[in-house]
Amino acid sequence: MDHQPISWRRIAAFMLIATVLANIFRFDLLGHKAMLTALPGWLAVLLSVIAEGAGILLAALIARHFLGKVRPVPLQLLGNLPWIPLTMSAIALLLLSVVGVNNSYGMDPHGYGLVAAAGTLLYCIMEEYGWRGYLQTELAPLANGLKYGVVGFCWYLWHLTFLTSASLGDNLFFLGMMILGSWGIGQVAEATKSILTCACFHLIIQIMMFNALIRNGISLQEKIIILSIAAVSYFWLVKKWERHQALLAKAQPENERAATN
Repeated sequence: MDHQPISWRRIAAFMLIATVLANIFRFDLLGHKAMLTALPGWLAVLLSVIAEGAGILLAALIARHFLGKVRPVPLQLLGNLPWIPLTMSAIALLLLSVVGVNNSYGMDPHGYGLVAAAGTLLYCIMEEYGWRGYLQTELAPLANGLKYGVVGFCWYLWHLTFLTSASLGDNLFFLGMMILGSWGIGQVAEATKSILTCACFHLIIQIMMFNALIRNGISLQEKIIILSIAAVSYFWLVKKWERHQALLAKAQPENERAATN
């Protein structure tokens, strides 16, 4: 367990920057949606989604920079086995391209499926730099249950769902999903140290729940097919990664003993 102190001031700064910048675009406080009307509809939505994610990415990069002066920040984009997160990304892009995403922009469902998958994955990468790449690392001294609970609660707060017309029940359900998601993706982060791998699992959540790029463009049956194929392949790849890590850990003491002889 990491015994370096947690900086609650750094966490507060991260949350403030991430929440303000992301929700400026989420709630259209600058009227940017009107400015994007000259663009094709799919491109306007894609840019809006990226703008929301850019807020948390900027906050995470600032916070990670200052955290890195105190202790190591282990999560990197690809981790130490780049081919695994890249394969997982390719699976996600391929699945949505083959299944296709119906849309109101007049685009071919399969071509739009690729656009929606790529845009959503990019958004998930930006979010994961915040929740796992920074906040989970900052909270490393805490016990796992408390750590994932705090990350999930901050993830919920960041969405500002309680300021919308959502009911109390909807808010409690969403909070529960954020805590559960923080626990699940948090385990992936600990195992792989890869932000892209976490983003691939985050993408599954985005597909199953509401997503600005996908919306109702995929039927429930298609979502179940995508979830089944992605989940099985992703878990197999993560287990393969864990076995690789275990072999490295086993080999390291043997190499150290050989070096001393």
